[in-house]
Amino acid sequence: MSMSILGSLEFPPVSQLLEWKNLFGSGAVGFNKIALVNVLSAVCTLAFFLVAASKKGLVPKGIQNIAEAGAGFVEHSIAEESIGHHDAKRYSSFLTALFFFIFFNNIFGVIPFFQMPATARMAVPAVLAIMVWVTFLFAGVKSQGLGHYVKNTVFPPGVPKALYLIVTPIEFFSTFIVRPISLAVRLFANVLAGHMLLVTFGVLTHTLITAHTLALKPIAILPFLMLVVMTGFEIGVAFLQAYIFTLLTAVFIGGALHPEH
Repeated sequence: MSMSILGSLEFPPVSQLLEWKNLFGSGAVGFNKIALVNVLSAVCTLAFFLVAASKKGLVPKGIQNIAEAGAGFVEHSIAEESIGHHDAKRYSSFLTALFFFIFFNNIFGVIPFFQMPATARMAVPAVLAIMVWVTFLFAGVKSQGLGHYVKNTVFPPGVPKALYLIVTPIEFFSTFIVRPISLAVRLFANVLAGHMLLVTFGVLTHTLITAHTLALKPIAILPFLMLVVMTGFEIGVAFLQAYIFTLLTAVFIGGALHPEH
């Protein structure tokens, strides 16, 4: 049910903002705008680096320069800082792809016609978080062996034995259960909140501009200015949330590879 304010101001129901109809009607193939944004995000990520790789030159410029700067940022500022210089190379490609996929996914929230980040649907961050969960578990088992990885995780080195009764269950739930959940919820909640703010100011602007009362029309400039400001802010949030998700992924992988840290 729509929520009405002052009679003429109506906000769309949450279901309309989060649930998208099948783009192909009611057929067996379920493909909506969220799925389209995910596909386009993957295509944009792949095309971005393929085009950059095709621009060969001693001095990078244009898209090649942006791609190298982005990949270098992820490798040096995220992978090396969190995983270590020795192991960063092995995971920098995965982290770079993850960063750009999430960034492109988020940025669709401010692109006309789409205006919906797929990460504002819990299923998308959940799948990404599960993928990260599998990755750092695999890294830990491969690096330490299953027994040593589990032992070093639930019985952290350097902790007094008397505290293991408290520390062990905390570490178990924190590492194997809470990490993927918190990773998904953090991305979902922050992106959804920004999307809801944009919708709010967009509806306010449209309602005031189309109001029958002429005195209300000039007031539309206020929510419109806020819409412009929030759009710029959401572009920054798109980058920030991609960075945080990728950084935490690197931290989890680094912790699995180096239990002493």
